[in-house]
Amino acid sequence: MAERSTWEPIIRVTREPLDNAAIRALEAAVTYPGAGGIVTFAGVVRDNARGKRVRSLEYDAYPEMAERQMGEIAAEVARRWPESRLAMVHRIGPMTIGEASVVIVAACPHRAEAFEACRYAIDTLKVRVPIWKKEFYEDGEAWVEG
Repeated sequence: MAERSTWEPIIRVTREPLDNAAIRALEAAVTYPGAGGIVTFAGVVRDNARGKRVRSLEYDAYPEMAERQMGEIAAEVARRWPESRLAMVHRIGPMTIGEASVVIVAACPHRAEAFEACRYAIDTLKVRVPIWKKEFYEDGEAWVEG
């Protein structure tokens, strides 16, 4: 069983790359002896959106506000899945195709809970956290809503 009193979720907005080493470090940080399932979601910059070719993109945020909202989501995850451990990291700044922009890692006693907790975290983050995306296309650029 996870010790809720000593576990604090990992919540961060960063300009640092979310490469494989960073992702493995987050997975290691949420691992505990009672975790039978660890689910990792990485949102990656793709080369197309809304029928256009994307060259790159940029995320912007007010980090303190975004981290506060992410912390509220982590608290909701902890209430819904009491034995969970969660890491939520979102990158801001310019990014190229193939780079990870967001990583969520959920560890729970069972795989179904880990999948549910991870999905809840990313879906809720996309709706509630004030992080803005600007896409750069072959023929222009645009801030993307939602």
